[in-house]
Amino acid sequence: MNIYLLIVTLLAIVIVILGVAWWKWHAFISLTVASLFLALMAGLSMDKIVGAYETGVGAVLGHLVGILALGTILGKMMSDSGAGTQVANFFIRVFGEKRLPWAMLLSGFIIGIPVFFDVGIVMLLPLVISIHKSTKQNILLIGLPVIAGLSIVHGLVPPHPGAMTAIGIFKADIGKVLIYALIIAIPAAIIAGPLFAKWINKRVIPANEPELLDSSTEPEKLPGAGISFFIILLPVLLMVLSVIAPYLPIPSGFMKFLIFIGNSVIALLISCFAAFYFLGIRQGMSKNYISKLSHDCLLPVGSIILIIGAGGGFKQILIASGVGTSIAQMAENISLSPIVLAFMVAGLIRVATGSATVALTTAAGIVSPIVEHMSGVNLELLVIATGAGSLMLSHVNDAGFWMVKEYLGLTVKETFKTWTVLETLLSFIAFGTVLIIDIFV
Repeated sequence: MNIYLLIVTLLAIVIVILGVAWWKWHAFISLTVASLFLALMAGLSMDKIVGAYETGVGAVLGHLVGILALGTILGKMMSDSGAGTQVANFFIRVFGEKRLPWAMLLSGFIIGIPVFFDVGIVMLLPLVISIHKSTKQNILLIGLPVIAGLSIVHGLVPPHPGAMTAIGIFKADIGKVLIYALIIAIPAAIIAGPLFAKWINKRVIPANEPELLDSSTEPEKLPGAGISFFIILLPVLLMVLSVIAPYLPIPSGFMKFLIFIGNSVIALLISCFAAFYFLGIRQGMSKNYISKLSHDCLLPVGSIILIIGAGGGFKQILIASGVGTSIAQMAENISLSPIVLAFMVAGLIRVATGSATVALTTAAGIVSPIVEHMSGVNLELLVIATGAGSLMLSHVNDAGFWMVKEYLGLTVKETFKTWTVLETLLSFIAFGTVLIIDIFV
């Protein structure tokens, strides 16, 4: 029976992959069809299938919808106010032209915390092109470190949707994940960013000159660098405060207050209001304009919410049909670490579907029932290992591949040599660091 359920699960994953990659279905439809297939083939009674699916969708989205919406609004305020540009310009002034790759890595890393990867690309790559044109340096030397910073943060660091989904599914501690993720992301970004860029820029000279693609219009009056940094780091600071609050010698009422404002939704809500005032109203934006920005940027989030919800439904079907228990028993028999399993499953789904979010959500759903039957698993490192797997081997079925290609003026072959290698370096270095930390904690 265990073997049968495992085969059925693999076929369900194949349906997700074929649906997205071959039949060109939306990932939400692919995941929903795969869930129904799995439930029917595993013998789940028809009156329970829809209920289990809805329970899974609700459990994931109940936690995530607010975070996704508020994170998107904060990113849009950063982009349209020019605060992201200010942070990048500050690093360039401090580091100077010779150390530009390091300045660009820091820009990508810090700006990547509150914004989605594609928003960060739109904010920062026009700046990369401008610097390239003024310094005449190989654009890869300037551009790849930015991309490394943006990508590693997007894959591992909350409040990004992939990490938040895995945290919810594995029931991990968000504060600990944040601290571990920052520790693990830094060496990965350094190696795959400035160090790799320095090596590859001597070997790949882009055939085409990049064109400055249209991004959001830069406002006439930019916010100060100090306030730009403050708004970007505010949600992270509030979350970290909530983690250390129980260990501080403070009254219990104040400790509860710090834990409350450090909740990811509350921290992002506070940060959005700070951005509305400091990056919006104080910069001369009207209330109507700020309202329009919020409305406009929330429309594309619908697709991400649907994918994540369907991933939660898939996970619940796995549990309800007994597949989770079967996989757990088999994993125990072959003694495969859940951390290694999560990394491998996420990596396979990423390669097949091109979506880090689909990879992370599906892998977390497959591995979480296994972990429920195990003791001594570090759930926070499990989240990061799953995130690391979801970054590897990006290729032509990934939207990020094409964004990087177009912005940097690369050919498809050059994009494979640069972006695909960079993503795979990030993935394996982060995973290796997780395994090392797991030995000591």
